[in-house]
Amino acid sequence: MTLPDPTLLATAIEAVLRAGDMQMERLHTSFHVDKKGAIDLVTDVDVEVERMFRALVAERFPDHAVLAEELGGAEAMDRPPGHCTWVFDPIDGTTNYAHGLPIFCASLALEIDGEAVVAAIYDPNRRELFTAERGGGAFLNGHPLSVSGASTLLDSLLVTGFPYNIHERVEEIVGLFAAFLGRARAVRRLGSAALDLCYVAAGRMDGFWERDLKPWDMAAGALIVREAGGRVSGLDGAPFSSRRHQVLATNGRIHDEMLAVIRDTPPGTLRRSRKRTD
Repeated sequence: MTLPDPTLLATAIEAVLRAGDMQMERLHTSFHVDKKGAIDLVTDVDVEVERMFRALVAERFPDHAVLAEELGGAEAMDRPPGHCTWVFDPIDGTTNYAHGLPIFCASLALEIDGEAVVAAIYDPNRRELFTAERGGGAFLNGHPLSVSGASTLLDSLLVTGFPYNIHERVEEIVGLFAAFLGRARAVRRLGSAALDLCYVAAGRMDGFWERDLKPWDMAAGALIVREAGGRVSGLDGAPFSSRRHQVLATNGRIHDEMLAVIRDTPPGTLRRSRKRTD
């Protein structure tokens, strides 16, 4: 397979490194926090980083589209096949960032016809740069990545996230969390889907699931997992798409077992189990 133009990955790396520098610089000064929803936060740093990136793309690739979290770009969803779209999250883990919790990153993918071909995710706290090119492997600070060898859920460390409307769906979301908690070695919730995916690619986690995600939450990380030898799909086992709002990413060995747990744990499971014990 022919690798993408190397200038594309170079631009992705430059963009997320710049983003990380901006995040860290502002983290130790004052910044403004607004609410997009009851618990969905945005800071002025998110907006500043996204503006930086949009200016970079406009200068270097004026015919490319940008789909990013804070300043719109929904029109990029309707671009014709073959068009290049940069999918960018200026701060993945904004809630962590706003609280001073050092688990956040910048996440960037370039999609052509909806398929990611280049990805870069940078964690400025650990100075970890995760990259991938379609057909070219995945890397952490230049070193090849490989998923874990765990072969059963009982031997696996899983990670997940909760949607911003969790208060309206506690039974559904926590029911599935409980189902995995009862089958896996342990389950974590870190607050950054992009880093969760990177950690699966690095073998630190064995599987990740989440629903109600946006393209910028998972486009880059999904490519990194695949290029590290993992498997990525929807929660129903269907082919992955960053536009489907859900993802299951694993080392491949536990994928079918996780799909079975999801299939066998319908919404409301926690509520029904509580009623049986009353």
